Order: sequence, then structure tokens, then C-alpha cells
Amino acid sequence: MIAIALTVWPPIARLARAETLTFRQADFVVAAELQGAGMGRILLRHIVPLCAPSIIIRLTLNMSSIILTAAGLGFLGLGAQPPMPEWGAMAASGRQYLLDAWWLTTVPGIAILVVSLAFNLLGDGLRDIMDPRNA
Repeated sequence: MIAIALTVWPPIARLARAETLTFRQADFVVAAELQGAGMGRILLRHIVPLCAPSIIIRLTLNMSSIILTAAGLGFLGLGAQPPMPEWGAMAASGRQYLLDAWWLTTVPGIAILVVSLAFNLLGDGLRDIMDPRNA
């Protein structure tokens, strides 16, 4: 999970930085500076609430790839170790019984599919709700 986290956060950090840079010279930020607000207050009260929806949407849309990566690593034996349940490891352990007990591999695969699809639909729904251009 640490390896996945290290590879997933840079695009999200770039998105947050780009969003922050677009709001840096906005009129409401300049007005808050003229009223004497510090940079921390401007960041927390004005910029973060505007950047949070796009970051949350990006995270929910990336969750399916994170789940697939974790399941792939588990299938190869590089994920969580045997006492902990993991869908990829379950699919790998059922692989040797595929002809006799197909459900041992199919059920974890369907679970991965359903959860990935659910996160994609959640991200799509959040984008429809939170996108200011749809108003």
C-alpha cells in the first residue's frame, strides 16, 4: 500500500497546486489580503474550499486503479500476507482449482469489478454535483 500511495499522490498534488495557483491572484484573495488576513487564513478559508471538490473527485476516480493495482500485487504475492484477506490473493489461491471450483476465483474478481465500478460511478456523480460549470 505504501508503494501504491507513493505513485498515486503526485498527480493529485499537481492538481491541487494548479488549482491553488489559479486562485492566488483572484479578487477575493486580494480583498482578504487588504483586510489583513494572513496567508494561512486565506488558504484555509478561501482557497481550500474551492480546491477540495476537484481533489475529492480525482481521488474517487483514481480509487478503481488503486484497487486494481492492489489486487494485481496481491495476485502476484506482493500484497498483504496470508493472514489478511485480499481479493488478489483470493483469486490467486483459487487459480489451481479453476476447473473444479470456478467460484473461488470468480467471486473475488466480481468483487473487484463491482467496487471499482462503484467508485467510478461515485466519482462521476460527485463531479456532476460539485462541478460549478454545470449550474
